[in-house]
Order: sequence, then structure tokens, then C-alpha cells
Amino acid sequence: MQLTRANLADFMYFLAVARHLSFSRAGLEVGISPSALSHAIKALEARLGVRLLNRTTRNVTLTAAGQELLASIREPIDRIDQAMDVLNRYRDEPTGRIRLNVFSDAALLLLAPVLPLFGERYPDIEVDISISNSMVDVVEGGFDAGMRFGATVPEGMIAHRLSPDVRWVVAGTPDYLRKWGTPVHPEDLKQHRCLKFKVGTGKIYDWEFEKEGLQLAVPVFGGVILDETRMAIALACEGSGLIYAAEPILAPYVKSGSLELVLEDWACVSPGFHIYYSSYRQQPLGLRLLIDMIRDIAPLG
Repeated sequence: MQLTRANLADFMYFLAVARHLSFSRAGLEVGISPSALSHAIKALEARLGVRLLNRTTRNVTLTAAGQELLASIREPIDRIDQAMDVLNRYRDEPTGRIRLNVFSDAALLLLAPVLPLFGERYPDIEVDISISNSMVDVVEGGFDAGMRFGATVPEGMIAHRLSPDVRWVVAGTPDYLRKWGTPVHPEDLKQHRCLKFKVGTGKIYDWEFEKEGLQLAVPVFGGVILDETRMAIALACEGSGLIYAAEPILAPYVKSGSLELVLEDWACVSPGFHIYYSSYRQQPLGLRLLIDMIRDIAPLG
């Protein structure tokens, strides 16, 4: 079978499905509907004369032939992507698409202040953002980069710091503190209603504190477990319990008086936000431009 324009496009579609093992998620990546994507793969299978995917109502898996095709074409097509990005550097106006997997706090604190100017300066660069607090393999997910706190960046990745270190603080509403009292030691939290947080691995996070060289990790109690900061803030502002979060994300609520910080002398500090990507793939021009702009604007200093 000769390599035609149609076959090349279908190979790209196949790679997207192979990465996500989902027609709906792959369709979002390549910009076509799941049904159109399924038809394209069926047409490719018909031309090749072999079945590449096993389809059920619940999942999609690769056949042995599909695995062979994936191993054969993934690297050459990655090289084509890299070649296109090299040519992109010679354009007057950079173009292309950046796919990011971003922790929700980073989206609010770093991307939201920067993207309006980035879109104005580089109108032909499309930024495709997936907000997730789960630990996602950015390579397997087809993302160009991930963005999260430095302590959670996976090993083996190239990482760039985007913010200073971050303090982690506890806060509650004035009404909550009047009703339940103000904790003066981290162990006092065991007598409070706390909004528990589930980290990207699914583990319930023990709130961490430090003071004069002493470090504590306190398992807290409460009736709500969340994996997303904005919902936790909404509940905290309604007096549902104490919240533990990065200080910059709580700063507007503290400034307005909706929340009050407690245990400030026990606040611990951890590495700030980093953006990271595979060391095996060339950094797209659009990603480099976005990193430079975040550093220039420095929303968190």
C-alpha cells in the first residue's frame, strides 16, 4: 500500500486512538467527532486488510497488528512533528497547538493571568488545556507538557520553575472560628471539621506543618473529601470547615475577610509551580514562548 495523504491522516488518527484508547478523547485531540474518527480507522483497516483495534462498548484495545503499526510509525511521525516545529521558527507569526495537562491551582494562578496577552501576541497558537489534579502520564496522554507543584513532577522529566516556593496555610471563616475555636497547634485540628484533600494518586493528604525544625504530618477529620481546590474554597467560605491550601490561592479570600488564616507560625513551604515535558521530545516553539511569557509576567512573583 502506498503512502497517500489519506493514509497519512488516518495514521495520525490511529496514533491518537492508540494513545488514549478512547475515540472520544482522541477525537478531542485531533478535532473530529468520535464517529468520524471511528469511520476513518475502519477505512484504514479496510485498505490495510487487517484489524488494528478491538472495540467493545466499554473499551478500545490494540490488536497485535495495531501494536506492530504503533511501534513502526510512532517515531517517524514524531519526527515529522518536530520538523514542522523547526520550520515554524522561520515564520513571521508562530503557529501550532500546545496541549497541556494542568493542576487546577496552576491554571488559575499562572495561566489565567497570562493567556489573554499570549493569545493577543500569538493569535495563531492554540492552547489546549486539560485541567486535572490526577497524576497523568503526559507522554501517554498525548500532552506536550504538564504543570503542577515541583514536589509532584514525575522523575525523568525536563522541568522549568514558574513561580517561587509556596507556603501552605490553614484558613476558616470568622463565623466558623468563633463557633469552633481557633487552633493554636496542628494537633488541635483533630478537634475540628476539616476539608480533606485527595492527591493525584488517590491518597488522602495529611496536612503538613513545620516550625523551628520540627515537621508534622497531621491526619485530619471531616465529612467531605475533595480533589479540587475551588470546591474546597466554596465550602470553606460557607463555614463547612477548615481548608488547607497554597497561600496564593487563598489570598483574595483572606484579603476580602471571607477567610482568616490560622496556624501561620506552622506554615510549611514547598517547591512552587513547574512546567515539565519529556526529555525524549523536542520542545515545541509555542511551549517555549508560553514559558517565556509566564516568566516575564511572573503572576506569583
